[in-house]
Amino acid sequence: MQKFRSLPVNSTLKAATIIAIGALALTACTNASEQGTSSSSSPSGSANASFNPTTIAKDDTLAALVPAAIKSKGTLTVGSDTTYAPAEFLGTDGQTPVGYDVDIAKAIGATLGLKVQVQTAEFTGILPALGPKYDLGISSFTINPERLGAVNMVSYFNAGTAWAVQKGNPKKFSLDDVCGKSIGVQTGTVQEDPDLSGRNKKCVADGKQPINIVTLKNQTDVTTRLVNGSIDAMAADSPIIGYALTQTNGQLEKLGDVYDAAPQGIAVAKSDTALADVIQKTLTKLMSDGSYKKILTGWGNAEGAITKSEVNPAVKS
Repeated sequence: MQKFRSLPVNSTLKAATIIAIGALALTACTNASEQGTSSSSSPSGSANASFNPTTIAKDDTLAALVPAAIKSKGTLTVGSDTTYAPAEFLGTDGQTPVGYDVDIAKAIGATLGLKVQVQTAEFTGILPALGPKYDLGISSFTINPERLGAVNMVSYFNAGTAWAVQKGNPKKFSLDDVCGKSIGVQTGTVQEDPDLSGRNKKCVADGKQPINIVTLKNQTDVTTRLVNGSIDAMAADSPIIGYALTQTNGQLEKLGDVYDAAPQGIAVAKSDTALADVIQKTLTKLMSDGSYKKILTGWGNAEGAITKSEVNPAVKS
């Protein structure tokens, strides 16, 4: 994912097998998001959004489209790797899943008259378990051709790379002049390589000072260093930057626009086209009535909102 779940994918994957789906999950995650390393995007890492699913009324027309097997049990079971704030992570009790992905799942359930059970899962194990164990996989999955060959993907969010600096940009940092600057990134992310590594090679080739790339295992530590001024800027996935802005009490600001954006999708078993279709229709309703945008705004990520949800949209490889 460009989790932004975005390691390069294996072009030899065969979507017809469970092994292929598992490999796909492994390779397509945001580098940074080989989850486990993205526990929080800010010094506090606490949830700051409150969404009440009871504010969303059941839509009888959409509820009638729910496949019988799910309707009979009355619950949507969702697999999610809850280590990636602010999309999906565990709340202050260390047990309850929270985040905008969790809230979107609850909104879908409320619209369809279903309870929602979000289960913490290893990221790589979610796609192979769609159908037998999980009805949906909601875990910031980037949509790519390989995944589309293995599961149905319903688009709901866009994520890319974003930058942040201290409020007011006191160091006058510019993306046009990164040579010789100290820039923080999380280890293993696409921002570290190829983004900053490529920029650094150009600095050196042009005879300029190299970038001081400060790589840290935890994004929270990168954010803290930017807040205290020991680095000039940081680059991260756009949801991470958006959340960091809300969690640092006005001490940071976004610099420039999001780039290299890619759509993310809710995963549904390949054979269950009926469920994929009703999820798309439900997202469309939540977009039209404002609930969807309200959820993302509460988590500081309205910028990732899309205007049209699609089942298996065409994407670049």
